[in-house]
Amino acid sequence: MKVYSNAFVHKETGDILGYDLAVKRHADSSVEAFLYIYEGAPNKDGIPLYGRILGNHISVQGQWVAHSTEMPSRREVVQTSLVKIDGLLDSASFKGEVTIQGSGPEQVRLRHVNRIWLCP
Repeated sequence: MKVYSNAFVHKETGDILGYDLAVKRHADSSVEAFLYIYEGAPNKDGIPLYGRILGNHISVQGQWVAHSTEMPSRREVVQTSLVKIDGLLDSASFKGEVTIQGSGPEQVRLRHVNRIWLCP
């Protein structure tokens, strides 16, 4: 898998912010990918995405299933959101849009890196 990232540690808060996108291309133009979203802490569970790549244009989508605990009842809450990624992918970078259901598209630029944030 090739990995693209814009993840960084915020200097003042120490929070991890940004995205990692791991992409595996297949000979038939299909694509498997995992999107890791960082919003303060490392996200250990990548969101599985599937789609196609034609030339340098990639389009993938999948379901993000997020688990949280409602307080004070401690009831588990499961929220599912559609995630779409569309843009241009080459050996050095990804430039395009990440859209998460319930929010507008976000323009992102990710650079090729050797590994996802969590891998040593």
